[in-house]
Parts: sequence; C-alpha cells; structure tokens
Amino acid sequence: MVPTITAFARSPDGGRGLARDMVVRWALEEVGQPYTVRLLPFEAMSQPDHVALQPFAQIPTYEAGDLVLFESGAIVLHLAQRHAGLLPIDDDARARAVGWMFAALNTVEPPIVEREQVAYTERNESWYAQRLPLLDDRIRRRLRQLSDRLRDGEWLDGAFSAGDLLMVMVLRRLGGTRILAEFPNLAAYVDRGEARPAFRHAYAAQHKVFTDGTALE
Repeated sequence: MVPTITAFARSPDGGRGLARDMVVRWALEEVGQPYTVRLLPFEAMSQPDHVALQPFAQIPTYEAGDLVLFESGAIVLHLAQRHAGLLPIDDDARARAVGWMFAALNTVEPPIVEREQVAYTERNESWYAQRLPLLDDRIRRRLRQLSDRLRDGEWLDGAFSAGDLLMVMVLRRLGGTRILAEFPNLAAYVDRGEARPAFRHAYAAQHKVFTDGTALE
C-alpha cells in the first residue's frame, strides 16, 4: 500500500527543505518506497480531521492502511524498521543507529530550534543582543562534541543510517548562520548527506511545492 504523508501547502521554510515532511520524504526515498502527498494550508492544520491524525496540529502525518503516525522521528523509525536501507542488520549496530536518531532530536536539535525561535519572537526585546551569544555557545558546545566524535569519519557509526539522516537534517537548520562552518568535518558531513540521490529527489519534491504549489512524487 502506498502511504500518504501531509505537508505544508505553503511551507514557511522558504523552499529550503527544512520543514518536517522533508525528513520523511528523504527516508521514503532512501528505502525506495513510493508515496503520495496531501498538501495542507495552515488553516486546515487545526481542523478536526487533521487533529484526529496529529493531535498537536502539525505536519507531517503518515497514513498507510489502518496505520496513522505522527512525529517525523517516529515515522522515520517505523520506515527504517520495516524496510532495508536505514538500519544495520547487526543488532548492536542497529541499536547504536537508533541511539543516534534520539541524539539528533533530543540532544543536538533543541538548542538549534531555540535559537531559531528566539530570532523570531524576541528580536525586538531589550535582552535579545545579550541572549543570542549564549544560545550560540550552547550550539557550539554540542557541535564540538559531535565533531570530536565524528572526526574524519564519513558517517556517525559505519554505514549511512537513519541516525545520519536525522542528524544531517538537524544540522541543516544552521544554514543561515556561520556556526556550522566553524566545524569543517560537520559541514562536510552535511554536504555528503545532501549529495545523496535520495536527498536530492526529496528536496526537489518539497521545493516544487514551494515554487508552484504542486506535489511531486
């Protein structure tokens, strides 16, 4: 059965491939699974039919038969467990890859997202200029730790996995800052992720929605 995911009809990311449906699109492309997209305008996200699928009125959702999932990380984990290509076969390596998925979303992403939100919600506040360097330092601390772990490796733990997919997507959120460039091995790591054919196809599909409002599958 071909699954359906939901995505913004007009993404606030400006076509940069940062909206959460991009994570799911990339995972589907990596495992070679076709999918369809249902585009939602902002006003539809709070309507009862969507909230029944996503109780927090967000995107994406994933529907395949009777299965409905929300939260991009949970959807990626489901796809990785169901299809070959995103998790190692070896049990220990598989567990480590799942650990990196959690690290990306629970450890590395929070300070990055907080910085994004502050730039929108607190820019005109008197404390903004003092707070921003503190947030940047929190991000640098996490990136330094990640950089030390990656060193000159191609991926986080052996072959490319769902952990790398999520980590690359998290680090891409720093594209509008100079912070990532301070860690050349992490910048190169993101470049490798973006060079993967599955990423490029997923990005083209999401960007097409931004440019002409239609879904490319």
